Formats: sequence, structure tokens, C-alpha cells
Amino acid sequence: MIKTPYYLIDKSKLLRNMEKIAYLREHSGARALLALKCFATWSVFDLMSQYMDGTTSSSLYEVKLGKRKFGGETHAYSVAYADDEIEEVLAHSDKIIFNSIGQLQRFADASANHVRGLRLNPQVSSSDWLIADPARPFSRLGEWDADKVEQVMPLISGFMIHNNCENSDFDLFDSMLQKIEERFGSLLERVQWVSLGGGIHFTGEGYPLDRLCARLKAFAERYGVQVYLEPGEAAITNSTTLEVTVLDTLYNGKQLAIVDSSIEAHMLDLLIYRQQARMEPCDGPHEYMVCGKSCLAGDIFGEFRFDRELKTGDRLSFIDAAGYTMVKKNWFNGVKMPSIAVRHLNGEVELVREFGYDDFESGLS
Repeated sequence: MIKTPYYLIDKSKLLRNMEKIAYLREHSGARALLALKCFATWSVFDLMSQYMDGTTSSSLYEVKLGKRKFGGETHAYSVAYADDEIEEVLAHSDKIIFNSIGQLQRFADASANHVRGLRLNPQVSSSDWLIADPARPFSRLGEWDADKVEQVMPLISGFMIHNNCENSDFDLFDSMLQKIEERFGSLLERVQWVSLGGGIHFTGEGYPLDRLCARLKAFAERYGVQVYLEPGEAAITNSTTLEVTVLDTLYNGKQLAIVDSSIEAHMLDLLIYRQQARMEPCDGPHEYMVCGKSCLAGDIFGEFRFDRELKTGDRLSFIDAAGYTMVKKNWFNGVKMPSIAVRHLNGEVELVREFGYDDFESGLS
């Protein structure tokens, strides 16, 4: 038995998302790039690369990982490139997408022989969280002035537009895309490719995938462009669990269970967005607040119901634990970092990476 804590990626569950992505590619003509900012665990890229066209990145290190471990198309994007990294970014990418006109012009000579794009900001989004809203007031993410973009059109062949965030509503996606067309339509007609980014939960249960396929195909035909999507969460939804063990239980007005993991260190998005982890639903009579083992007072996974009283040594499993977890995990409090395990299609579970004290020490100086 693998020692907890560990992330367990189930390839059979991952495959369900991959098959929906393959369906979308076939019926819409769009290409799909894995957003490494959400998920970069390359031990399962052997499966994912069979169903996706490549990767998209947010930094030099991500673009190198995509090129080396995933293959296919490699799109490079960053909010800002540094002078001393642009050469490596270009060497490891098929397309480079600049966040601003200033960056595009700064590196125009260096990237003269490269496929170049520019990020547009349509100033509309589906985000309910200001911290994650690319269209927030005074956003630094992309250019919004079509007249200014018009002046640099000879330098680019495509656009990237990322304004969806946890969007499972096709009608909302459709209405925002209409606004993008109204605002930038004359520019879209002059490029060869358009990435509509990620944040579209088209692999979710009940999502009208055929309607999305038809909309993307119509968009591509209208403007004569190759459409790209950049699924992150959609690629890995419900594929992974975080396996933990109860270390202690106590009662302080509520029944508490302390586990050998931490949201601050291992599921940081829960803390950032004030959300709770998920377990398989249970209506049992025993309710516990499940807490992490760090010294942060708010290190709490959430409140859950169980069929039995919890005791030290019990194993718990948090579901849908892949997105923005392994890429954000950290060594806060020196809490042991979760190992990474993969359940292969034949059912065999393989421990692919374990972290120890040497990793903690080597990350510091």
C-alpha cells in the first residue's frame, strides 16, 4: 500500500475526458492544447498526447516541458518575457503569443522568423472571482483597443483570447463570443488562427458538446481561421484523487479529524477561492470537519458526513483533485509533499514519484 498523502491519477477516468476532446476535435475542426498552468504531470502525457494536439504555456519552464515531454504543437505565452529568456522560448515553441503590443514590438526582430500572435482582451468574461477575472478593471492581460491592434497587424498571424473561467454554460460562451466578433471581427478576418483559450467545461456531465462543436466550426468558417482551445480543468476533471490518512480526532464544539495533508500546501486553490474539497457524497450520521496538519488556523478541507465514526488510521479520499494542485503544491511548514501515483488502464497502480527531505532541502539555501 502506498503511503499517504498521494495524488492518484486514474487513466481510465482521464480517458473519458480525452475521448470527449477527440470528439470535439473531429466535429468542430478545432485543435486542443493542454494548458500546463493547470496540469503538468508529465507521467500521463503518454495517454494525453494521443488525444490532444500539444500544449500551451505561461512561462519559459512550461514551454520547455511541453516541448520535451508532450510534443505536438507548442504555444508559448507569457504576461511578459524577459530579455534573457526570449531566445529559449523561441527555440522551444511553434508559436509565440505576446501579451501586449509593447512586448510584440520589443521582440519583433528576435521573433521575425517565428509564428507570432497577440492576446486580445474583450473586457467580458465568465469569472465570478475578481482575482481570476481576466476582464477585471485595469486588467494587464491582453490588448483591448482595436485601433491600436490594427497598427501592428503586419507583425502577427493570430490571436489568443482567454475570457472563460469555469464556464459550463454554453449560452454564456456563445453570447461572449458574439461580443468578441462584434468588437474584433474586422481583425479576425485578417489572421490565420485564433485561440479561444481555456475555462470551457465542455467535458462536464450534460454539456451540449454538439452545440459547441457547431459554434466553433461556424466561427472558423466565417473568419477562415484555425481555432484552438486550451483545456486545463476540462482535460483532467474527475480524474484524480488526493489520498490522505486521519492522524487524530478531537471535539471542540464540532467533531474534528486531522489528516496528513494540507490545503495550504497541497490544494491551495481551496484557500484562495474559499471553497471546500469534495468527497463522494455521503448522508451518514457522523459529521466531521476535516482539517489539515499545518499550523495555519484556516487549513480546513471542509465538513463532510460519514457512515461511521472516524478514527486514527482511516483513509480518506478527496475527489477531482488534479487541477491547479500538483502545479501549486509547496513545502509550507515542511509538510510532506504528496507522492504521485498512476492507475493504468489495466488497473495496476504505479508510484511514479515520491518526495522526501532532500527535495525540501534542495529547494532552499
